[in-house]
Amino acid sequence: MVEAGLRVRGRVQGVGFRWWVRAQGTRLGLAGTVHNCDDGTVEVHLRGPASVVDQMTRLLHDGPPGARVDTVDSVPFREAPGAGFSILR
Repeated sequence: MVEAGLRVRGRVQGVGFRWWVRAQGTRLGLAGTVHNCDDGTVEVHLRGPASVVDQMTRLLHDGPPGARVDTVDSVPFREAPGAGFSILR
């Protein structure tokens, strides 16, 4: 099991990005959280098998239709997700 904290920059708020992240994370069986940040970015915290976390990280580089992802950067892992995937407010 590995943990990853990621910050996604671009047009990622107001386009269903958090809901898409939760759906993808759930589909892949990851534990995690996703939330909007005040600076217009979205922060994602993941826990799961290394290969699946890598797969989700690759998905974040594309995002859902309507989003435009400019960068995905690593940030310190701060969340302690339980089972499942949650959207934080």
